[in-house]
Parts: sequence; C-alpha cells; structure tokens
Amino acid sequence: MTESGAGGTAPYPDAARARLVTSYEACELADLARAAVPIGEHELHPDGTTRTPGAVLAHAARVLAAAQRFLEAAAVFERAGGADWQLIGAVLDMSPHTAQMRFATPEAAFRKELHAPESTHPGHTADEMTSLRAHMTREPLETALDLDDWVLRHEDGNDDLGTAPVSGGLTREHPQQHTDKPP
Repeated sequence: MTESGAGGTAPYPDAARARLVTSYEACELADLARAAVPIGEHELHPDGTTRTPGAVLAHAARVLAAAQRFLEAAAVFERAGGADWQLIGAVLDMSPHTAQMRFATPEAAFRKELHAPESTHPGHTADEMTSLRAHMTREPLETALDLDDWVLRHEDGNDDLGTAPVSGGLTREHPQQHTDKPP
C-alpha cells in the first residue's frame, strides 16, 4: 500500500508521523517485555538454577534498549508537536540543556527520515531499524493499520477502543499547512 502517490508525501503532519513511531516503539517494547514473563518448561534446573546463564539478563537489556527507543520517540513526538526543551526537561526532571543534549540527535534523525528517499532494497541497508522508521514516516497509514491490528489482538476488554485505535487518531494535514521546518 502506498500513500505517497506521484512522488509526494501523504498529507500527515510531522507530529502525526512521530506519534506513529512512538506507537511502534511502544508495541515493540510491550512484545519484548511480555516475552519475558513465561518461564520455559526447561529453563530451570530442578534446584532452580538457570540452564542458560545470562539469557534472562540479556533479554532484560533488550527490553531496556527498547524502553530507551520508546522514550526517544516520545521526546521526538513532543518536539514535533511544539514542545520546547524547557517542557521536555521539566517532564523528565532534567535541565533543558540536558534534554536537548539527550534528544537532539534522535530528533534530527527523525527529520532526516521524513525526507530520505526510499531505498531501492528496503531491509537490506546497514541499519534496518532506520530503514523501517523511514518507511513508517513515509507510509503512516500503513503503519497505523498494522498497529490497529496489534492493539485489537492484545485488547484486554477493559477499554472500548473501537475498530481503529491507532489509525482513527491519525490526523491529516491541511493543504496550506507545511511542517517541514523544525520547531
């Protein structure tokens, strides 16, 4: 599915695209964390010691890395939505300068992804995550529909999320709006 048509980008503001990347990172984090809950039938010796030393710790490190990506994506979303470094620093209990030092690089990478040309061989680049994130920013509706499916598969019945819990909130840009300038 392509939304961009004749070489242009689909009419979604940068903040909507950044929010989708944040949703994706939350999805990845949730899946990683959930995978750590079960205790495999043959994971432990009868005395309770592990059969694969370091495996749980390595998984926890992957969860932590995913949480860091989620935090970065959230900060980028807030910036794309107009937040200044003062607000980001206040929310994270750090100085505005520290917040800027911590999140300026992910913000710049996101802005670069917005305008990066499509790779001729997606998924075969040196950095598959960058390629995937670039695809998400170029094709936000496709990403949102995939995330709709994920949310609905994992719905716990407590919330009435409707049939489009992600794509339903995806805002479109008005033709006269331009969001290609950093806030």
